Amino acid sequence: MVIGLTLDGPPCNRYGQDSENLEVQVTMERARIHVKILDPNENAFEVPEDLLAPDHSFNPKVSAESLLEFHYESEPFSFWIRRKDTGETIFDTTGIPLIYEKEYRELTSRLPHDANIYGIGEVVSNFRRNPEYTLQPMWARDAADPINQNIYGTHPFYIELRDGKAHGVSLLNSFGMDVLLENATVAYKTLGGVLDFSFFAGPNSYDVIDAYTATIGRPFQVPYWSLGFNQCRYGYHDIQIVEGVVNSYAEAKIPLETMWTDIDYMDQYRDFTTDPVRYPTDVMRTFIDKLHSEGKHYVLIIDPAIERDENYPAWTEGVEQNTFIKNPDGSIYIGQVWPGYTGFPDWFNPNTTKWWSKQISTFHSKVPVDGLWIDMNEPSSFCVGSCGTNRTGTPPYPWLDPDYDLNVPQTFPNPAYNISNFYGNLSVHTVSTEATHYNGLTEFQVHNLFGHMEAIATRKALLDIAPEKRTFVLGRSTFPSSGHHEAHWTGDNASKWEYLRYSIPGILSFQMFGVPLVGSDICGFNGNTTEELCLRWMQLGSFYPFSRNHNVKGAISQEAYRWPSVAEASRKALNTRYSLLPYIYTQFQYAHTSGLPVWRPLPFEFQDDPSFLSNEEEILLGPAILVSPVLTENADAVEAAFPKGVWYNFYNYEKVEGGKTHLLPAPLDGDIPLHIRGGHVVPIQKPELVIADMAHNPFKLLVALDEREEATGSMYFDDGESTDVRGYFSEVRYTADTRGIRYEGRFNYYTGANLESVVVMGLKRKPERVTIYGIEYGSWTYDAAKELLTITELELSMDTRFEIKF
Repeated sequence: MVIGLTLDGPPCNRYGQDSENLEVQVTMERARIHVKILDPNENAFEVPEDLLAPDHSFNPKVSAESLLEFHYESEPFSFWIRRKDTGETIFDTTGIPLIYEKEYRELTSRLPHDANIYGIGEVVSNFRRNPEYTLQPMWARDAADPINQNIYGTHPFYIELRDGKAHGVSLLNSFGMDVLLENATVAYKTLGGVLDFSFFAGPNSYDVIDAYTATIGRPFQVPYWSLGFNQCRYGYHDIQIVEGVVNSYAEAKIPLETMWTDIDYMDQYRDFTTDPVRYPTDVMRTFIDKLHSEGKHYVLIIDPAIERDENYPAWTEGVEQNTFIKNPDGSIYIGQVWPGYTGFPDWFNPNTTKWWSKQISTFHSKVPVDGLWIDMNEPSSFCVGSCGTNRTGTPPYPWLDPDYDLNVPQTFPNPAYNISNFYGNLSVHTVSTEATHYNGLTEFQVHNLFGHMEAIATRKALLDIAPEKRTFVLGRSTFPSSGHHEAHWTGDNASKWEYLRYSIPGILSFQMFGVPLVGSDICGFNGNTTEELCLRWMQLGSFYPFSRNHNVKGAISQEAYRWPSVAEASRKALNTRYSLLPYIYTQFQYAHTSGLPVWRPLPFEFQDDPSFLSNEEEILLGPAILVSPVLTENADAVEAAFPKGVWYNFYNYEKVEGGKTHLLPAPLDGDIPLHIRGGHVVPIQKPELVIADMAHNPFKLLVALDEREEATGSMYFDDGESTDVRGYFSEVRYTADTRGIRYEGRFNYYTGANLESVVVMGLKRKPERVTIYGIEYGSWTYDAAKELLTITELELSMDTRFEIKF
């Protein structure tokens, strides 16, 4: 459907000239209702299709066109989206003017009073956004996690829960914008582009995320090793210190999968180099070889800014191939980052990806890292404007010499409408809006795409090196579809209790955005942590989807082994994480195929229960494990709200009644409270200090029966690293009831592991006998008080079906 519109009345030209004619393109699709509003006479920039990775095989149970209706009035124009099942209107612009001017577009929809809105990020804030007043600017910004401001990523997508049903709304637009919730409305105010809206029907929150990620791109398939524990900090002065950290983890018997190094390793902070004294290449290579021999991994940071130096190959080759962003006069745009005066890659130039890939490949041949960490890619620059274009030498960092003026007097084109970027001028601390890209694009148009496009180029470079291996890229600045290429961490948080709490909504939001492998810097990045804070953060962070301890140069050391109490808490929590890795890896596979969150928000999992609409202090890890962390200082217990149903203590299998709030003991020397949800089967495996050593370790099944004394579960496993498993994977299903447990499915990948024991919780009668393959089995006990059946000394292969009857 195409609807032609003509300006209603005389133009107001408040933020530029009004468009006289508009076109509304409406497409009914299986995943969504797609509504695009544009000026057919204007060559407005749209996000290129090749920056998304839609899942064309997506086949929802019920199509969006079967669940939603599009309606409109032509004079004055308005449209609304209605649910077919309830007749409720979920998006409604009736009576609110549509404004479409040269550098400003505004579209507003009505909302219920006290609406339940989740998303609209990236932001450090509550998971449920404040419906009374939320002003969310969208302009990628290097800022150390200020609360309720714009930071690194741009995701104008929300899910609304209304009367137990969910729907989603996304706007695909790379221009700066404000999204405003107030007075029972949501308003989109963008500085250009087209109004490209998608409406997702739900009615389940996960149906919305499934359809949304099918539209923008499914999360990448993670390498198994990326789910282990990671250690990093800015300030490891030399490779000997890094080696010492790895050795200290081993001595403390705390799991460590991957070691990281920040910009300390570089020669004068230049990408694709190593400091010849502190991080000599040959020593680094020997270190990496040793890590690999122990089953461990290594990741290094790279920044997009390339130093202007005629003796630096990355610079000279980039100049030759025309890969850098330009000034309006055609000269190379120069900013300042860690190495001094720098240029910035122009990802729109087709030469740039090839040049970037060559730099990474050449570096990788000398330092064979297992993944790359891309930072400072909003992009960040320490000055305003092209500060070094006509200057020579190496500038000081502005915070070290405040009298040194990095800012060359320039006039920046400011839009008539100023979005609420908290740096004010859009050119502050980044590449200026007038900088030009390939084919005449300006930074004003494409600023929010920079980090996403760097992630695409970096992933491609790693695939060029090893096309048969899954890549690992960790990125800071994100955009819709970034999760198809990279993991994310929530940036430069602070070592404060409030940031421990804010880590939960931050991670939950990125589950919505299609970036499930996400975490916050454990124990905090900026400032000094405390022993108690680090202990509680290690307990929670051990269950982050992406689990990494990381802090800033100059702060106290906070590795998990630094305090005996933290070391003990870390051993307990990380051993539990590692035991759950088969279960966690399965959740990531489902995220890869359907966008299903690895961390599940309680408002989404129990969306028909209003008491959980604002709950963001507990999390479901997958569908079955309830995590109830301590988030306040000097606490030795936590009040945890349990949804309706049957729950069981993860450690001692005692039953906990659902539908109530329970005070759970959580002393500093205890375990983080975890509970298994009735109705689920959870496979666990004997943990080790590295994942590789777990390959053939025995399994244990935790069978948590629900009120009907039934439970189900599943497990996916493959080699954990191949980009194309070529059918060599296994996907199995467990079903359990009062008569027994069945294990069946597809067995095409050999693990060589056995099932060692089974614990059945909530079995109300003592079995007369236990049989396996029809043969009576004797190694079992039944605790009537706990309703607990325990079967031990099993040697059942995990590579074939079996049935245990009781």
